[in-house]
Amino acid sequence: MLLRTLLMLPGLAPGPHITAPDSLELVRETWVMGTRLVISVERDSTGAEVDASEAVLENIQEVEKLLSTWDPASELSRLNSSEVNQDVMPTSDVAKWLSRASELVDRTEGAFDVSIGALINAWDLRADGRRPSAVELARAREASGRRAISIDRVTGRVTRHDPQAWIDAGAFGKGVALQEVANYLKESHLKIFVDLGGQLWLSPASATRTINVAHPGDRERSIHRMLLPPGHSVATSGYSEKGVRVEGERLGHILDPRTGRPSATWGSVSVVSDDPIEADALATALYVMGPKTGPLWAESHGDVAALFLIETPSGVRAEWTTSMEPLVIPAQEQNQNRINP
Repeated sequence: MLLRTLLMLPGLAPGPHITAPDSLELVRETWVMGTRLVISVERDSTGAEVDASEAVLENIQEVEKLLSTWDPASELSRLNSSEVNQDVMPTSDVAKWLSRASELVDRTEGAFDVSIGALINAWDLRADGRRPSAVELARAREASGRRAISIDRVTGRVTRHDPQAWIDAGAFGKGVALQEVANYLKESHLKIFVDLGGQLWLSPASATRTINVAHPGDRERSIHRMLLPPGHSVATSGYSEKGVRVEGERLGHILDPRTGRPSATWGSVSVVSDDPIEADALATALYVMGPKTGPLWAESHGDVAALFLIETPSGVRAEWTTSMEPLVIPAQEQNQNRINP
């Protein structure tokens, strides 16, 4: 019988805890960035597990303090409330992250965009949801994207051009947090696995890990398995996680910045990368692109390792890029195909 202990550490509200399910692994669970965080650290002879898990948590909490748009005192909230047409220079970390996000906006031709706050408001996605009128939607689109907010790719300087415009970190914030963890632990010998609200990261010292991929419509039901290499992150975007119901219709939480409307509910995308920010943003962008354009775009960018689960009348079909091929563990009961360029 395994001995299970619970160690309560001070100053880690709300409700974090560390458990030792066996002598080989220490696990910390808590709530941060509006989602569940699980940190698993394999024990070693140095006894550094608690300190390592503490460092992971502190790095993620620091990102939350800077990027939270729920906290009016955060750095990003300050930028989002700056005067119209006034150039504002963020702190170095936030400038770096916004510059990276801007690069990914360009790379995905706007399928991923951070300047969508006005659209989130128009659809009331942070509350009960609503369907905006054509006039309201048009106004929100005017207050979104590059026309509404400029981000200098070199300096990270931000300029709001519309009073309704604001930057949302929802499609890249978890990636930023995991990238900061990766930067902090890049020289560490510890074997650490982090699950931040479904986006996973595995430390470079770890062994390759087998992970489950959930059914697009039911995140509690696993239908595929894949490999996560050391030093990599995997992010998944789909319609099962969130959403609102308006006038009897369920609307997904992922907006298409190009149309201003919620993306269709068609399946899910998982992206593996050694850059957690890239994994986070590309998973969103490929989902927005849809089940036809998304796979073709990903395959045409040969370094993108992406797995698509596409719902069809006959079941879920899996497709993946050439770069994802070594990481896919086939499930014989599924209809699966590698994407042909």
